[in-house]
Amino acid sequence: MTRRDFSERDIHMALDGELPGEERMAYDAWLEANPEMKAKSARYIADRAAMRAAFAGVMDEPVPARLRQVVLGDAPVKAPAWRSRWWLSAAAAAMLAVGGLGGYVAGIDSIARGGGDDQLAEQAIAAHVIYAAEKRHAVEVPASDKDHLQTWLSNRVGLKLVAPDLAAEGFDLVGGRLLPAGGQGKAAMLLYEDAKGERISLYVTAESSETSKGTYTAETGGPEAVYWLDKGYACAVVGSLPPERLSDVAKSAYGQLLAGISS
Repeated sequence: MTRRDFSERDIHMALDGELPGEERMAYDAWLEANPEMKAKSARYIADRAAMRAAFAGVMDEPVPARLRQVVLGDAPVKAPAWRSRWWLSAAAAAMLAVGGLGGYVAGIDSIARGGGDDQLAEQAIAAHVIYAAEKRHAVEVPASDKDHLQTWLSNRVGLKLVAPDLAAEGFDLVGGRLLPAGGQGKAAMLLYEDAKGERISLYVTAESSETSKGTYTAETGGPEAVYWLDKGYACAVVGSLPPERLSDVAKSAYGQLLAGISS
C-alpha cells in the first residue's frame, strides 16, 4: 500500500472510528513523527470527553417534538424570528452532543468549554504529557541558547516573553518550543527539570481581555495545571508536584513574566 500524507482531518476520522483499518499503522506512525499533531489529538480527546460529560444527563433523552420539527424543517412558518433562532441554536447543540463528529467538523477550538481558562489548562496539560516524557526531542531550542529562545518565542507568540529563573524552586530550564494554540494562535512552552528528573512546563499564549486564575486537573487524573489570564498573557504551569509546591513555582513564574513586561 502506498503511504499517503495525513492531515488534521484524519485525526477527526480516527477519533470517530472512520479511519480505514489498513491505514491505522501508518497513521499512528505519522502521529509519533509529528508531535504537534499528536498534541492536537490528545486535546481533541479531552475536549470530546468533557463534551460528553457535560451532556451526559440529556444524551439519552428523547428529542423534544419542537426541536425535531426545526431539524426536519417542519417548524411553523409564522414562528417568531427570535424563537426560530433559539431553537436552531438548540438543535445545533443537540446534534453536536449526540453526533460527536460535529464538534470536530465545525472546529473544536471554537467551542467554549466552561471558559477559556479550562481550555488553556487542557491544552497546556496535553502539551506537557507529550513533551515532558521526551528525552531527546523535548524542546526545539535548548537552554544553552536562552537569548535566542526568548526572542524567537516572543516574536512568534506576539508577547514579550522571558524564561523565568526557577532555580530557587529547584528547577533548571531545559529549553522551549513553539506550539499551536486555538484556531490560528501560537503558544510557547518552556520546559524545566529538577535534580531528580521531575519536569514541569510553562505554557504561554496571548489573551486579549480575560482575567482569571485557578487550578485544573483532568477527571482521569494526571498532571495539574495552575493557570492565570492577566495583562494580555494566558499562562499555565503544569506538573505532577504536590499542589503547594506547584503553586509556589507558578507564583514565581507569574511574577517574573509580569516583571519582564516592563524590563
